[in-house]
Amino acid sequence: MELRHLRYFVTVAQELNFTRAAEKLNTVQPSLSQQIKDLEREVGVQLLERNNRKVGLTEAGQAFLTEALLSIEHAERAIQSARQIANAQQDQLNIGFVPVAEMKIFPYIMPNIRAHFPNIKIHFHSLTDASQLKALKKGEIDIAFTRYVDESDELEHVQIFSEPLALIMPKDSPLAEQRHVSIKSFNHQDFVISDEDASPQLHKIITDFFKQSKLNVNVVQHSTNILLNVNLVGMGVGWSLVPAYVIPLLGDKIIVKNTIEPLPMINLYASYRKGQKNELLELILKILKEQFYMGFF
Repeated sequence: MELRHLRYFVTVAQELNFTRAAEKLNTVQPSLSQQIKDLEREVGVQLLERNNRKVGLTEAGQAFLTEALLSIEHAERAIQSARQIANAQQDQLNIGFVPVAEMKIFPYIMPNIRAHFPNIKIHFHSLTDASQLKALKKGEIDIAFTRYVDESDELEHVQIFSEPLALIMPKDSPLAEQRHVSIKSFNHQDFVISDEDASPQLHKIITDFFKQSKLNVNVVQHSTNILLNVNLVGMGVGWSLVPAYVIPLLGDKIIVKNTIEPLPMINLYASYRKGQKNELLELILKILKEQFYMGFF
């Protein structure tokens, strides 16, 4: 019996559908069905009841599921421990980040890391929030800079700062000459907003703001990265709400427009595994605390 058999069985048991389970596992349904049959043959009992209409767990299958989940959890812990030890032995640091960290965080922490740990190898991983938190749990990265946090018992986090969103529009927009605009002017205006999969927290904050403010905007484009928001606004596609850190990146065809009503805020967090603290991580947290006091301890 291999670990993959347990993962296959658990996925089928959770989905109770071979087609959906196969898609989730990136395999094909006939292969998955054969893997489950092989597992049942090795265990010696029927684990799943299946017919043309549904899939269900037998009583033995339910008991097997409980132990299979524990076995997978223990295996993942073993992998994580091995990776942590290997990383420590190799004197390397793996940092996960979203774009804001490049401009607002790395200029502060990198010189200090180089000064105190000159021989350490640093690897940067530009990942979505969800991918970072998953990689952090697996031990593939050592610290994650994300827009939202995972509240599970495996991780700890600190809030680094909170920044406002900014309204950007083409320089030739009819409202560009006004000193301040009301959010009421958003109604029926074309907007570029961040894609939900690429930037889920930013997407949620913006869509919640529109809904709570009873604004009916025309979303003409979803952007997969913040620079695309900027470029599309510069091309006259529409307005956009972006985190304030983006302002220095704007070209001469775009202006930032103050609003009469306040715009929402968005946070940045640093996350790491519980029990992971070491000299290097302590140094990073110390620097962040000194530079961005908000949200710490």
